[in-house]
Amino acid sequence: MNLHLNKSTIHKASTIQITGSKSESNRLLLLQALYPEIKITNVSNSDDSVLMSKALASRDNIIDIHHAGTAMRFLTAYFSTQDGRDIELTGSKRMKERPIAILVDALNQLGADISYKENQGFPPLLIKGKKLTKNKVTLKANVSSQYISALLLIAPKLENGIELTLDGEITSVPYIKMTLSLLEEIGVKTKFEGNLITIAPKKQSEVNAQQLTVESDWSSASYFYSIAAMSAIGTSITLSSYKQNSLQGDSALATIYKSFGVTTTFKDNSVTLQKVEEVTLDTQINFDLKNAPDIAQTISVTAFGLGLECHLTGLHTLKIKETDRLVALKTEIEKLGGQVAITDNSLTLKKVTNRQQNITIATYNDHRMAMAFAPLALKVPIIIEDSKVVSKSYPTFWDDLAALGFIFSV
Repeated sequence: MNLHLNKSTIHKASTIQITGSKSESNRLLLLQALYPEIKITNVSNSDDSVLMSKALASRDNIIDIHHAGTAMRFLTAYFSTQDGRDIELTGSKRMKERPIAILVDALNQLGADISYKENQGFPPLLIKGKKLTKNKVTLKANVSSQYISALLLIAPKLENGIELTLDGEITSVPYIKMTLSLLEEIGVKTKFEGNLITIAPKKQSEVNAQQLTVESDWSSASYFYSIAAMSAIGTSITLSSYKQNSLQGDSALATIYKSFGVTTTFKDNSVTLQKVEEVTLDTQINFDLKNAPDIAQTISVTAFGLGLECHLTGLHTLKIKETDRLVALKTEIEKLGGQVAITDNSLTLKKVTNRQQNITIATYNDHRMAMAFAPLALKVPIIIEDSKVVSKSYPTFWDDLAALGFIFSV
């Protein structure tokens, strides 16, 4: 379904309730499957988390997780530990093009029995669940943090825990620390020193019954930062439920968007974004996003909407997401009249103030493409192709934009 967004002006003050973090939800859902004593509230209503929950509850031998990349990685690790259970883990056409050999090789180092049904190094996977007794494994430090987190989440259930060595410079540290913090919350002993992560084993009987609340999703908040940045001075948007000391790497938004004239105020588990000043056209937007690559699309589009030059680095993991996000950003911004240069690790946007109107933005089965470009309707009317793709992480996104004052039609 294509959505035509008219040029819009939003309300001066708005409040939005955002669902729980997909990243936290999926980690806690896996931990709950390992330790059923855990109860979770404010779980994400995203497609990914719904698929993750259904897969963990399923007794079928074939599990299809469609486009859910996090679920593919976490479930590969989970099912490898389920002694006596044989699973075929598969997904969408795009999922079968996303590499997973790094994780499979690491699990097999620990004694897992995982093989490929079709193409070597890619889903679908054939997993023979078994008891894993080995505990030493090494991974390249610059791989997706989801590979690392998948290993860490199953670690306390391994007979001897895990000693994970990360080789090289570590990227996406906040996501690793999020996983370790959630493990600590349920009483698992962890240690992260230098390039070595150690997780102690934890029997099910040693985990106390407890309730954990998922913080709202900072990645989802990014689109409202972009909206605030492109709005008039004085515009404010309040979002809940957020913590100032967040586990999520994307909470860096609070610092990053100062460059776009947006302040962040925390109060009573909510956060208020306010546009306090206009940025000048000579403002330089330069950020290393190695710890928060998922907000690169939002930042790029914000800079384009405000006519600013922008240089972002630390983006190497974007090439293996739902689509090659660097190529997709370049293609769509250039359709709108922008000039973009990309490498395997960076994106550079030239200063352009003349934006094309009523351009159709392709979304590439990627929820973040749709949501990152939507705020541009504050500057020019645009069309979002396959608008329902947002359900992957934020099913009520368009409803919330309508509540802000955005005007659109199918």
